Amino acid sequence: MEWLGLVPEHWAVSPLKSVVTFRSGGTPSKDKLEFWDGDIPWASAKDLKKEQLEDTQDHLTELAVTSGAASLVPAGSVLVVVRGMILARIFPVSEAMVPMAINQDLKALHASSKLDGRFLAHLLRGLADESLRRLEEAGHGTKALRMEAWTSMQLTVPPSEEQCAILSHLDHETARIDALVEKKTRFIELLREKRQALITHAVTKGLDPSVKMKDSGVEWLGAVPEHWELKPLKYIGSAIIGLTYSPDDVVDETDGSLVLRSSNIQDGRLFLGDNVYVSTKIPNDLLTREGDILICSRNGSRALIGKNALIDKSAVGHSFGAFTTVFRSDANQFVYHVLNSALFKFQSGRFLTTTINQLTTETLNSFEIPLPPPDEQHRISDWLNNRLSSLDSLSARTEFSIKLLKERRAALITAAVTGQIDLREAV
Repeated sequence: MEWLGLVPEHWAVSPLKSVVTFRSGGTPSKDKLEFWDGDIPWASAKDLKKEQLEDTQDHLTELAVTSGAASLVPAGSVLVVVRGMILARIFPVSEAMVPMAINQDLKALHASSKLDGRFLAHLLRGLADESLRRLEEAGHGTKALRMEAWTSMQLTVPPSEEQCAILSHLDHETARIDALVEKKTRFIELLREKRQALITHAVTKGLDPSVKMKDSGVEWLGAVPEHWELKPLKYIGSAIIGLTYSPDDVVDETDGSLVLRSSNIQDGRLFLGDNVYVSTKIPNDLLTREGDILICSRNGSRALIGKNALIDKSAVGHSFGAFTTVFRSDANQFVYHVLNSALFKFQSGRFLTTTINQLTTETLNSFEIPLPPPDEQHRISDWLNNRLSSLDSLSARTEFSIKLLKERRAALITAAVTGQIDLREAV
């Protein structure tokens, strides 16, 4: 097998289906409320974000199991995703730490006596790329493993004592890498907190610590510079809801106009990927202009409401979809920073409820902000742009180092479980 390369001569090589047994899952009827919201974990692809799975987002009742609508896989089962769009990116593998049910997009694998269950999990992680080479298109364009091809995939099976040595080595090394990743991730979180605090202070207090202050009259805002005004956005500019189009209007890139959507807004910037193009008449005011602020105004995820990006020269002349809003004003360099400060969170209770995730133009227009004179707006914006650039650069370097650590971790697992590292002296 060219893809596997050389393996230790005393190791066995066996197809997956000869060293494991498989269990499938399913979804009990959602119409039977008595099956849901119990205490039994019910795993689906969204839960397989951890290597060891102790609980899930959804739960079943005992009745769902005793009635035969669901069955449990035992603790120690290795869970993998066999169908779903997540397979277009990664091959999730988790170990069930407690008995649980699984849905139809997962398989539970039980190792034979030849394999330690934890070694099997690492083996599947180490051969993730090879698993993803055995994909096919399923219904509605989703991805699915070609089961015959996947279950025939050859696995390395070292002697039991070497499996234990490999597991011990991986436990030590991955724990060290995971600790570094956690430390760096926390550092990025602190940078984000510092970033927002820096913005919030600048857009509410200004840059001159000796300036005379006044009570804003707004409890959550506190004191602001005396010469600043407190204005609703409707007196500063205009909020414009995006273009409504039908699925029939969607065309290829060469045949239509780009429509910006919330997915094009990432980390406060425009990301021109996953694009949609339409062939329809677009009013002039629904074409982006330099300095516009594109805002996600409607989304299934509450956390994404309000994310925004400033339109630069490279993104001028595009349209924007109905789930987004553009705010247009001469003060947008300053307003952009306000929308990325804590002020947005303070006022979000006006439009975010448990049932509605929507920022209407009426609500956005009523959003009150402290507004300095134009020349001071520019000074604050320039100062923030300079300071934030340094923070963002540091954050990007840290994120890249995390990426390298994760790649090193994955390579370590692959090397260990395929015999590229000789650990026999550790036995």
